[in-house]
Amino acid sequence: MSPSQESVYPEYETETSQTTKLIRKFKETPFVPIGMGGFAAVVAYGLYKLKHRGDMKMSLHLIHMRVAAQGFAVGALTCGVLYSMFRDYVVKPKE
Repeated sequence: MSPSQESVYPEYETETSQTTKLIRKFKETPFVPIGMGGFAAVVAYGLYKLKHRGDMKMSLHLIHMRVAAQGFAVGALTCGVLYSMFRDYVVKPKE
């Protein structure tokens, strides 16, 4: 490959860091980080409440926390899909 040839992926070489790519992706799909954060919050809350669950069996507590965390993540992704559909089809950008 000679140095005079153009790059195959010029858009990837213009970005300087992984952080820039991450910020760009978060701006494109804002509900994904919200879902990830909510999932982490539910898991942290579940671990905190693990000591104070009372008479509830551990397996039942873990099932409840798993369902809550999955529900939050799926709900955030669903909201993201609905938001992008609304943005693309209802509020059409000016061309």
